[in-house]
Amino acid sequence: MTQAAAVSENNTAPLSEVQLKKMADAIRFLTLDAIKAANSGHSGMPMGMADIATVLYSKFLQFNPKDPTWFNRDRVIFSNGHGSMLPYSLAYLTGFDKITLDEIKNFRQLGSHTPGHPEVDFDAGIETTTGPLGQGISNSVGFALAERILNARFGDDLVNHYTYVFTGDGCLMEGISHEACSLAGHLKLNKLIVFYDDNNVTIDGTIDITFADDTRKRFEAYGWNTDAIDGHNPAEIEAAIIKAQQSGKPTLIACKTKIGFGCPTQESQPSAHGAITNDDEIAGARKNLDWPHAPFEIPEEILNDWRAIGERGRDATHAWKNTVNSADQKDELLAAIALDMGPTIQLIIQSLKEELAAEKPKDATRKSSGRVLAKLIPAVKEMVGGSADLTGSNNTKTPDSVVVDANNYAGNYVNYGVREHGMAAAMNGMALHGGIIPYAGTFLQFADYSRPAIRLAALMEQRVVHVMTHDSIGLGEDGPTHQPVEHVAAIRAIPNCNLYRPCDGIETAEAWELALNRKDGPSVLALTRQGIPTVCDARAENKVAKGAYILVDAGGEPDVTIFASGSEVHLALEAAEKIDGNVRVVSVPCMELFFEQGEAYYNEIVPEGGKKIAIEAGIRQGWDRFIGPHGTFIGMNSFGASAPADQLFKHFGITTDAIIEAAK
Repeated sequence: MTQAAAVSENNTAPLSEVQLKKMADAIRFLTLDAIKAANSGHSGMPMGMADIATVLYSKFLQFNPKDPTWFNRDRVIFSNGHGSMLPYSLAYLTGFDKITLDEIKNFRQLGSHTPGHPEVDFDAGIETTTGPLGQGISNSVGFALAERILNARFGDDLVNHYTYVFTGDGCLMEGISHEACSLAGHLKLNKLIVFYDDNNVTIDGTIDITFADDTRKRFEAYGWNTDAIDGHNPAEIEAAIIKAQQSGKPTLIACKTKIGFGCPTQESQPSAHGAITNDDEIAGARKNLDWPHAPFEIPEEILNDWRAIGERGRDATHAWKNTVNSADQKDELLAAIALDMGPTIQLIIQSLKEELAAEKPKDATRKSSGRVLAKLIPAVKEMVGGSADLTGSNNTKTPDSVVVDANNYAGNYVNYGVREHGMAAAMNGMALHGGIIPYAGTFLQFADYSRPAIRLAALMEQRVVHVMTHDSIGLGEDGPTHQPVEHVAAIRAIPNCNLYRPCDGIETAEAWELALNRKDGPSVLALTRQGIPTVCDARAENKVAKGAYILVDAGGEPDVTIFASGSEVHLALEAAEKIDGNVRVVSVPCMELFFEQGEAYYNEIVPEGGKKIAIEAGIRQGWDRFIGPHGTFIGMNSFGASAPADQLFKHFGITTDAIIEAAK
């Protein structure tokens, strides 16, 4: 049975084409009225894609506005997020409590639930934050992949839903869309259906001034099915969705639409992309579409038709919950949805810390990270890992990792290929979907490629873990193209993103514990290629949780305080043994956590007087909060070079001797 057939069973009578058109017009005029009131926004996309949305929601979509986080709901991604009045109109019309008519009237105003671009808010029907073009369609690959992985684990009765995407030319021009959609085709994510707004218009002019791609052939080359329809013809829209649902591949439906549909002079014009606020233009649209109603007025019969669609999901939600309650895997599924495994992780991490303290290995922290994962993966089924074609270097795959592919979704490891940006965006989608904690690896240098998606994970407060190895000139001979210099500082600059640069295996284990237990933002683990000594002792407390802490203190007010992170901590400790006077060494694995601790702890760690030195194999940015503008920083102020790591540290003056000299 198709989803359309299942949906129609819950309707007393099918909606006529006239009803569907009027329901779509309700979207168009809520859009025009809200943008007129705000005097800003993007009118064209919601007006052009209203018919598609109306058919999707009325005939196919599995959702429940009164239980918006129902786990087995279909996900709808509005990748062309500038058209945010489309999801807001749909949320109001179908009965999401959070999006009232007053919220529509307060579009783009401070404190409203209807911001200029959609920001993730499940209670408002917004599955992900979009606006930076290409991110939403790339998130959708993660949503669809998460659904398939969880379906393989729990079966059709518990996890079985679609991911639908609204997207436009801009999203498809962005390079990230190539990365993500290529991966989706390779993995045959057949429950991913994309509506491409093929309207021949960009902001700067008609599409032909910048874009000559045959989009359907492009997606067919990825391994997708494609279709082409009139995006204003309900029958064609319905038939295309039914066909897509029966496919063994992801589907792109090229919908020929008219941006600003119904406007007398701006329909199909570049000017329709932005805010249509001219009174005569809006009046003309009302006349053309036979909409004689006052601003923000939706006739009762039309609103009732929309609300009936929203109410339809109640029975499906109730039936699903009954199925869950009687399922053998009930507890396992509910645990996956809750994603609260703190006690389990704590025991594993504590045991590993004791092992490391006893052995005191001289390992690269990337190797220590792999050792942590080898303990965690068998115990935490919700962790799904991967790498951007650097598995052996990132140490992200364990003996218990099973690769996910088009023939087997019952795995926990994804070969993302050389697609760092697409990988990061897909991980955001997996986290947003729920039931999965995604982690994946690449070199820290390539954080530049994935940074926009990391930033959005921080904005959306999503638990995503990035394992970024080869974190400094310590990677050696590959040279300055691969040696991060400014990258640690650049990631630290992202609000709500925790960067961990651990000094040994014990700090690495503690960083993993914190990253996995953090539910409100992403974490980046910056890990070494080169081996470094174990400098921490066994401890019950997770000291990385403080962000910075004293490793060595001679007692009393320090004459010299040395702050260091990662591979430079052992240099600070070696120098401390050779400096006359009271010396304090502070490990700083996570600046972000340290500055959350408050003034009292700051004063406990950072003395008022004495000489202050910071050492890190990166740029100075961020360290003045520890050492002040006149403190000494030992690190990088240029790009690196190609040579063995030990030679590079000497060449750039990042040495024990340099610390001792600075202390003098």
